[in-house]
Amino acid sequence: PRFVTPGPVARHLDGKGYEVTTGIGPDLMEGARMAVSGMIDLLGRRFGYSAVDAYMLCSVCADLRISSIVDMPNWVVSLYFPRIVLE
Repeated sequence: PRFVTPGPVARHLDGKGYEVTTGIGPDLMEGARMAVSGMIDLLGRRFGYSAVDAYMLCSVCADLRISSIVDMPNWVVSLYFPRIVLE
């Protein structure tokens, strides 16, 4: 499938930058799980969110990205969480 966007996808969230966690390993799905788990932990420790609330926030406003494939088989998956949401 393909799709087109008429402009930036989430520019309104870029204003304050991002908190980013990563998962590294030979399996992209496991890397994604590690990145999400890391963000849930970070949101709990640093910002006081419960695990359930942090997971819900990640599901609606965070983006998973494949950040590196050059060190095969150690893929890097990153979870970008917009800092503006934390204000």
